[in-house]
Amino acid sequence: PAPKVNIDEPETFDLDNGLQVMIVENNKLPRVAMSLRFDNPPHTEGAKAGVSGITGDLLGTGTTNMSKDEFNEKVDFLGARLNFYASGANANTLSKYFPEVLKLMADGIVNPKFTQEEFDKAKARTIDGLKSSEKDVSYNARRVRSALAYGKDHPYGEFSTEETVNAIELADVKSYYSKWFSPKSAYLVIVGDVDEDQVKDLVKKHFSTWKGNAVPEANLPAVSNVEKTEIDFVNMPNAVQSEIALVNTIDLKKKDNDYFPVLVANKILGGGGEARLFLNLREDKGYTYGAYSSVGNDKYASTFVASASVRNEVTDSSVVAFLDEVYKIRNEKVTDRELANAKAKLTGDFVLSLEQPSTIANFAMEIETEDLDDDFYEEYLERIDEVTKEDVQRVAKKYFMADNSRIVIAGKGSDVLENLEKMTYNGKTIPINYYNRFGEKTEKPEAKKVDASVTAEKVFSNYIEAIGGKDAVNDVESVVMKADAEIQGMQLQLEMKRTMDGKMNQSISMGGNVMNKQVFNGESGFVMAQGQKMPYNEEQVETAKADANPFPELSVGDAKVTGMEKVDGKDAYVVEMDGNNKNFYSVETGLKVQSVKTVSQGGQTMTIPTGYSDYQEVEGVKFPFMISQSMGPQSFEFKVSEILINEGVSEEDFKVEME
Repeated sequence: PAPKVNIDEPETFDLDNGLQVMIVENNKLPRVAMSLRFDNPPHTEGAKAGVSGITGDLLGTGTTNMSKDEFNEKVDFLGARLNFYASGANANTLSKYFPEVLKLMADGIVNPKFTQEEFDKAKARTIDGLKSSEKDVSYNARRVRSALAYGKDHPYGEFSTEETVNAIELADVKSYYSKWFSPKSAYLVIVGDVDEDQVKDLVKKHFSTWKGNAVPEANLPAVSNVEKTEIDFVNMPNAVQSEIALVNTIDLKKKDNDYFPVLVANKILGGGGEARLFLNLREDKGYTYGAYSSVGNDKYASTFVASASVRNEVTDSSVVAFLDEVYKIRNEKVTDRELANAKAKLTGDFVLSLEQPSTIANFAMEIETEDLDDDFYEEYLERIDEVTKEDVQRVAKKYFMADNSRIVIAGKGSDVLENLEKMTYNGKTIPINYYNRFGEKTEKPEAKKVDASVTAEKVFSNYIEAIGGKDAVNDVESVVMKADAEIQGMQLQLEMKRTMDGKMNQSISMGGNVMNKQVFNGESGFVMAQGQKMPYNEEQVETAKADANPFPELSVGDAKVTGMEKVDGKDAYVVEMDGNNKNFYSVETGLKVQSVKTVSQGGQTMTIPTGYSDYQEVEGVKFPFMISQSMGPQSFEFKVSEILINEGVSEEDFKVEME
């Protein structure tokens, strides 16, 4: 039998203004964590959508007691972390500085100074963020998914746009703060090496002056699911993967009897690397890096979502695989082993979470805000252990609504729609609706036709002319390119040497250490990574032959124009170089703006897009000085620092000697 968990209750007290405070003493380390949260009901922002985010951005940019610079200098001097956001604030500090950091947190929340200068900066940052997300397929997929599931008039389906952010004024921020930043709906959680009596005195001293009215009651529109499963397609011409999500709204709260069976059911279906979706779509079929599912338990409205990013060419097959797994867990009982494993994982996760003192405070807050029984977490493991196979199937039928799901797909219509339209499931086609990235219904995207006179030879000729002309290009014997990129705070250096007779040397370094090196002498080559040197296989040799020449457009070969597509919002001719490589050339300028390569490695097939921009002339020939690339979930931009023509290359660079 599962043990009953003994959970210490935090010390709690209330201020007269309504602020509820929870203290968890833990003296193992000389650190303190603080978190201020609001239990506000969801609310729409309408024509001013985005005002909550800007309000959060402005907190901490100075108070009525000190300037922004003075405030930040104090935080930095104390070596603390202090962040403010739309739904509260959090801080981490050494315990000896706790009184000062708590004072700064209180000052930022209670005495904000909203200035026009900082407002203008925050508004500009928000608009820049929206612009940079325009082509982000995952971002747009999530946004449209929520808008369709909940409705755009629901707080969970609403999103900000440039138009709504531009409509926000400083007065709107001040109004939002006064309406929603109230101590009457706030909880302050303090965890760590503190003295309870000292905390009480400090909180009363710094937070008692905070005033605020009761926040408005929730007034939410009802949410509903579709009567019959449908595909909702968002055309993203720049997508090299399809973002797929089966989604339906549910009504599930932590206090419900179904909560624990649903936890177990979701763990089996899509709760990790050993769950059914992952094993099917990644391990068995190699469609994706990972496939998962999640079930919300919000007290107002939630969704069940099963999702993955998959290769364009397997979009329709992935939809079938998702439906297969959802129907299977609805129609058949899970195995004893699956049930036992899911329970063991959930139990392990719960026990590990208890090692964090903040967990105890979170539990206490949830008991208050989620209307849970006082012994909810003490009986947590018992409730998991009680779940049966029958329970799993029952809740799967209730919450995993395979017959009433929206299958939201954001992807490249020209690559995936033809097969999606032909796809059937259980002998029936699934209707397709079309939406733009704002969740507005649109017509089916139609591919632009290319005039028969536009041949690969003509496109290549235009490209050579655009970069400087055939005479200038023919004078090039070798090219050396040096570029830098930043990935997760780390600097990468790329150096690539290529020759017109088809040789290549490419290295990627970090901190002066070569992380990856590839050498090709025109006939054979090797890749060196993590200290291992491996010879090229036949496929890698063919790929290298295509990549080594700086100007493959000088020879048409088997290349052919296969269509016209949008790249960064502008028309581009698509030229298929071979079965695994496509190049895209701007209709307007003739320049190459993108290439897409399909590679197979370790049983996985992935599509790697590379973008080219910021063309600059070097010795009569134009080269892209900005090269962006995506590999699976990672993306990065290389900024070219130097290009050398006919220098910096020797035969030593292309020696291929295997031990």
